[in-house]
Amino acid sequence: MSKSLLHPGAALGLQLRRTDFNSDFLWGTATSAYQIEGAAAEGGRVASIWDSFCEQPGTIRDGSNGSMACDHYHHWPEDLDIAQNLGSNAYRFSISWPRIFSSPGSAPNPEGLAFYSRLVDGMLERGLQPWATLYHWDLPQYLQDQGGWLQRDTAHAFVEFADVMSKHLGDRVKHWITHNEPWCTAMLGHADGIHAPGIKDFKTAIQVCHHVLLSHGLATPVIRANVPDARVGLALNLHPISAASDKPEDFAAARLHDGLRNRWYLDPLYGRGYPQDVWQALGAYAPTVQDGDMQAMAVSTDFLGVNFYFPEIIEHAPGASPLNTRLVEAVGVERTAFGWEIAPEGMTSLLKRIQDDYQPHAMYITENGATYDDHIDANGEVRDELRRDYLIRHLLAVREAIRLGCQVKGYFLWSLLDNFEWAEGCSRRFGIVYVDFATQERIPKLSAYWYRDFLSQADISAESRSLTTPLRASSAA
Repeated sequence: MSKSLLHPGAALGLQLRRTDFNSDFLWGTATSAYQIEGAAAEGGRVASIWDSFCEQPGTIRDGSNGSMACDHYHHWPEDLDIAQNLGSNAYRFSISWPRIFSSPGSAPNPEGLAFYSRLVDGMLERGLQPWATLYHWDLPQYLQDQGGWLQRDTAHAFVEFADVMSKHLGDRVKHWITHNEPWCTAMLGHADGIHAPGIKDFKTAIQVCHHVLLSHGLATPVIRANVPDARVGLALNLHPISAASDKPEDFAAARLHDGLRNRWYLDPLYGRGYPQDVWQALGAYAPTVQDGDMQAMAVSTDFLGVNFYFPEIIEHAPGASPLNTRLVEAVGVERTAFGWEIAPEGMTSLLKRIQDDYQPHAMYITENGATYDDHIDANGEVRDELRRDYLIRHLLAVREAIRLGCQVKGYFLWSLLDNFEWAEGCSRRFGIVYVDFATQERIPKLSAYWYRDFLSQADISAESRSLTTPLRASSAA
């Protein structure tokens, strides 16, 4: 027995089988356009806010950008081969808005449309159900020049984008995610300024959030009109929240933070409007809302995408933030290389809370994964036992949530490939496939072999997860 099989997480893996989940459960991996595509100046693509953000000194940890990334634009057959060879039956991708529209009022770019048509056809040829995300943070720079998401017109521009893409791909793509993580779009991009477009203004961030949610509400019926059998939802990054102590002020702070982190998105999507405790706490920061906006946001969705990574602990801290809350670091806990706490039990409790409070028609884990400091060893292998164990423990948490009555119907692992990890550049590796960014070589990691063996229902107690068994893409041979 190898040392890797003696690791605690490997023993847990013996308790986990694909047959623990329904036969129609979706198993996939997830990616996003700017993080993997590269080819920034090819195929009629114009600049996005991330291209501009990366040009600003000091914004990206290692000084890299997404102009090349994984060069998926040229390597997509190889990448889809790997996804197929894993045994997955679904693939989540995003569509680069700057590949489709080059300027206000322009006609759709035929080269961009053709690329995504080829990509979707490639998924279907490999038995991968395509899940399209329309917005994964790469707003065209020309729209940012007009005010970006702070302007209500951007919500209408998004509807046009959704209209074009659902008409073009709707005969083959039936699952549509309007937005990925509106919290990140609003807060990281417009309050903290650590993501594109790099704005630091809390009031702007709150208004941006409103327009993003509005655009989801306006686009959803358009997608359904173009694709009568479409299933439409959006993906939220949600967190279990706890108080730093049993002090009443910390409990109140945790409740308020939960309101802005979780309920600010869930409540309006499920017809409750913005949570009033948060609205009152925001005061002058509250967004401008027009008649009909809340009704539009509350459009019925077919599923909720849940991106889960870590819990948060909150204390009352006057002046530390607009809501007088502050994040507290847990002591003595396991963490990923990103510094994120590893707490799979939090995933179970979060899913149960969503199920009990909102009764979504279905939930899908649209992102879940971990960064570690991966290295190629002397044998040319990447033995990421910690990531494998992370995945095992979180899948056990999903299984427990289902046992408790949560309507979880699929799991998309983040991510298929090491990629351009936003402000962290290429310094953080999330993939189950190692990417040498200089040569564009793909090297499946131990976690990829484990995922394959799990999905194939192979005997994962044996050395079948050895990296000597081929998993490389057939087109790369």
